[in-house]
Amino acid sequence: MFNKIILVGRLTRDPELWHTPQGTPVATITIATDRPYTSKEGEREADFVDVVVWNKLAEIVNEFGQKGRLVLIEGRLQIRSYEKEGQKRRVYEVVASNVKFLDKPKRKEELAVEDMLDGAVEIEISDEDLPF
Repeated sequence: MFNKIILVGRLTRDPELWHTPQGTPVATITIATDRPYTSKEGEREADFVDVVVWNKLAEIVNEFGQKGRLVLIEGRLQIRSYEKEGQKRRVYEVVASNVKFLDKPKRKEELAVEDMLDGAVEIEISDEDLPF
């Protein structure tokens, strides 16, 4: 049998790192991948894929991953089932065997400025309003 997935997409949020009771690092990420076609309205649609990363690779993804980074994921599809409140549920996720960052990380200063400007309103100021 063969189970291999290769995806290229952007992180939709910063990675979440946690550890199993045995101390094994695990990171979870979600990437957005564009569909190869446009909708009737001419817009591109995307799929959002959950990815699980284990061990040292999880620590690397947590350290260098940040929302918006372009990544290539190699891994396998895993389907888990569980029951919650009497309802059977399924989870589809990719278990990564390799993660490559395809762009340069933003510097912390750039991120801080973007966070400050998020939702900012542009104000017009004339030369007459300046005190100097």
